[in-house]
Amino acid sequence: MATIKIKQVRSKIKSPKVQKLTLEALGLKKINAVVEHEATPQILGMVAKVHNLVAIVK
Repeated sequence: MATIKIKQVRSKIKSPKVQKLTLEALGLKKINAVVEHEATPQILGMVAKVHNLVAIVK
């Protein structure tokens, strides 16, 4: 499968608890942190939940 790089671009301070937990599940803890995951439907769904806090890096 293809891999995607996910970068946290906004703070999670004022976001709902569900989004905070999703960011932690993705492995993102700080702004500008980048993680690489396989592009599975589960990971893409998690990215869709926090789309306002993250960006896909090419």
